[in-house]
Amino acid sequence: MRKILLMLAGLLVAVLAFSGSARAEDIPLGPGDVIRINVYGSQDLTLETRISEAGIISYPLIGEVKVGGMSTAQAERKIAGMLKQGGYLVNPQVNILVTAPASQMISVLGQVYKPGRYPLDGRRNVADVIALAGGVNPDGGDTITIVRTEDGKVTRNVVDIYAITHNGDTTELPTVGANDVVYVERYQRFYIYGEVQRPGAYKLERGTTVLQALTLGGGLTPRGTERGLKVKRRDANGELQEISVKKDDLLLPDDIVYVKESWF
Repeated sequence: MRKILLMLAGLLVAVLAFSGSARAEDIPLGPGDVIRINVYGSQDLTLETRISEAGIISYPLIGEVKVGGMSTAQAERKIAGMLKQGGYLVNPQVNILVTAPASQMISVLGQVYKPGRYPLDGRRNVADVIALAGGVNPDGGDTITIVRTEDGKVTRNVVDIYAITHNGDTTELPTVGANDVVYVERYQRFYIYGEVQRPGAYKLERGTTVLQALTLGGGLTPRGTERGLKVKRRDANGELQEISVKKDDLLLPDDIVYVKESWF
């Protein structure tokens, strides 16, 4: 699973600019963004400034201009129109470049190589932003949690990446936007102890059986027996229960497999 995610992430890095997301000039400007404004043929009107929390900048000749929520193209037209209406320029050609995006950021945390905050150039899917963070590290699991705040309400969406990638249809990958938090969960584990060669904790792959767990544990010791295998498992109330299992039974996350000592 991890290899699939890493391969997907690598491919998406190479085609990031062509993934069909919103173009950079369509992304709304927001508080904290640093923009550079140029007017063709008017060097004295060149300005680099930060957008205020109210979405406002102060620009020479025309004063305060509200650009928050606008795309760069819309802000360019607005400033050009104000310069023209004020009689300062006949046909101003305004260009705006976002030099330090702050409003369009996403956090990628958990089991990735380079956790942190990254700028977005439009809506991306979870594989895109995992690629920005260097891909999933060896401790990464099959699920990703997307935390989003809208209108003061926090939602959490748990995404089964394994199921999506094994369907072969990456269009099902959910998209993420500004201020989302993408958290790559740690892989799930099971534990094996008793009369096995290598007792300890192991990564729980999908479809792992009790027999496969015994194999991962190095097999039985000379004193071990496959008769009477037990698994300790928590029920819906969190209580630890001991159940008898067969070798072809599937394990669940956090199961504890116990191999007894043979008395014969």
